[in-house]
Amino acid sequence: MAKEKKAPKKPVKEKAIEVSLWESANKLRGSVEPAEYKHVVLGLVFLKFASDKFAERRQELVAEGKDKYIEMPDFYNMKNVFFLEEKSRWGYIQDRAKQPDLALIIDTALHTIEKDNKALKGALPDNYFSRLGLDPTKLAALVDEISNIDTLKDKKQDVVGKVYQYFLSKFALAEGKGKGEFYTPASIVNLIAEMIEPYEGIIYDPACGSGGMFVQSIKFIESHHGSKQKVSIYGQEYTNTTYKLAKMNLAIRGISANLGEKAADTFGQDQHPDLKADYIMANPPFNQGKEWRGENELTDDARWRGYDVPPRSNANYGWILNMVAKLSDNGVAGFILANGALSSRGEEYKIRRKLIENDLVEAILIIPMKVFYTTDISVTLWILNKNKNERIVEVGDKVKRYRNRQGEILFMDLRKWGQEFEKQFIELTNEEVALVSNNYHNWQQLGFEDSYKDVAEYCRSVKFDLVKANDFSLVPSKYIEFVDRDAGIDFDSEMKQIQGKFKLLMSEEDESQQELVNAFKALGYEI
Repeated sequence: MAKEKKAPKKPVKEKAIEVSLWESANKLRGSVEPAEYKHVVLGLVFLKFASDKFAERRQELVAEGKDKYIEMPDFYNMKNVFFLEEKSRWGYIQDRAKQPDLALIIDTALHTIEKDNKALKGALPDNYFSRLGLDPTKLAALVDEISNIDTLKDKKQDVVGKVYQYFLSKFALAEGKGKGEFYTPASIVNLIAEMIEPYEGIIYDPACGSGGMFVQSIKFIESHHGSKQKVSIYGQEYTNTTYKLAKMNLAIRGISANLGEKAADTFGQDQHPDLKADYIMANPPFNQGKEWRGENELTDDARWRGYDVPPRSNANYGWILNMVAKLSDNGVAGFILANGALSSRGEEYKIRRKLIENDLVEAILIIPMKVFYTTDISVTLWILNKNKNERIVEVGDKVKRYRNRQGEILFMDLRKWGQEFEKQFIELTNEEVALVSNNYHNWQQLGFEDSYKDVAEYCRSVKFDLVKANDFSLVPSKYIEFVDRDAGIDFDSEMKQIQGKFKLLMSEEDESQQELVNAFKALGYEI
């Protein structure tokens, strides 16, 4: 009898390194809160990456016959590689992973590498490992797991960048509402970058979190065959631990940035008071309360010049005017705010009216609900443009001719867009980001008049007079046409059909109930 042939086994799909590392690290976390634990894990990942780069550069020097230079920092810094003393190298830590003082060894390594490299000043976790009292066995297991990452294996893939991005998003999810402000979902960052095209010049983020806006800006430049040497990055972050995250996140990608001398409040301690930026990308905290103006009230702040003072009760328009004040003459800003800012009254109404009258508002996009990990409300993407005149602009290898869009605002409604992930959130797909940004650029540019059309329930270009007639409201639903799907329906006929179906259902239910009663009677039970 012939043996039955077994079906060939399907090859097991290998998990991405960031997924495997997250699963292992999460098992080891124990009782440590995600807000603390992310600095532990990401600090170790950074240290492994820096060590791999150091070892690679060291081998290059040896191969070039420059053995006598292998302990000289300048020969590493010239290649944008961090110099590591022996006690900061991964091999040193790995060899001592089973020692009970492993936490102190890691803290010392991080402190030493920060001391030896000025670019890392204020970037690395400070005494986290010793302070958290992590189980030495679990910490050793985490070191072993991170040792498996070959950060330099694929030069075309940003392995550590992928790990960082994945971990930051997972930590934001883990921390939940009200705590994950350090992270803006990648699809939203990507949308802003594709719309405002931060190709060359000064880029600024007044509430930079972990630096996601800057990372995406550089990716945009590289994908359009540009040079990151042509941009200068400036940012500010209020929370000290998040400030460190941003500096680490940028350092592993070789992105130079000026985030100020320290973590500080953008309103109370502006780290870049004289800055004029070509591009601003931001996701500032939503609806900050009365504490935002601090003790000095900021009533005479230069950033409000020409406008009413933003109300003490809410910082939304404080953030807007901070960005307006820092835009260059041709500057463009893309930022996220809660929907309430579109139609609020009082001082906010006066400021919004002046922004529209000054022709700064270029586009308003309603973003789908559940896109952000910290809130499930729908929010708005604003595009402000200091120069809506006809002009010619070079973006990489393309020359774009912008038509005169003075006195016009493009409204877009994306509430029905996006796809579900993690069973509770929504994200815009890459294809959707491309469709939206292309629609916006077609609206902007000469030669694309036939490519842009007002589309019901999606987009509409609106003149100033109509916005004025709507009392300077920026709520898209006041302008975008919505299809009345009930038009042409004979309601009397429809209701009679529904009535007939309802009667039939009620009759069938009565029959079912009577059959149940009869069944119980047959068994000798009365109901």
